[in-house]
Amino acid sequence: MPLDKATKTKIISDFARVEGDTGSPEVQIALLTERITQLTEHLKIHSHDEHSRRGMLKLVGQRRRHLRYIARKKPEVYRELLQRLGLRR
Repeated sequence: MPLDKATKTKIISDFARVEGDTGSPEVQIALLTERITQLTEHLKIHSHDEHSRRGMLKLVGQRRRHLRYIARKKPEVYRELLQRLGLRR
């Protein structure tokens, strides 16, 4: 279940450091968070979909690694990112 182009473009423009930035940890975390949210909604309806559940858990692990990296390198950006995305740590 990939993100549609409009949603992805909006997230990238909201979290990019500079124009055209798609690879920074902030953008990657925001994109992963949106995909995790979509899969969570899907799994509320289709509770026995184990393939999607496994994919979501892999995305959660990726996001956790990105968050750990940014917390280590830039703690102030990390705190602001958690606030903007509504994540708890």
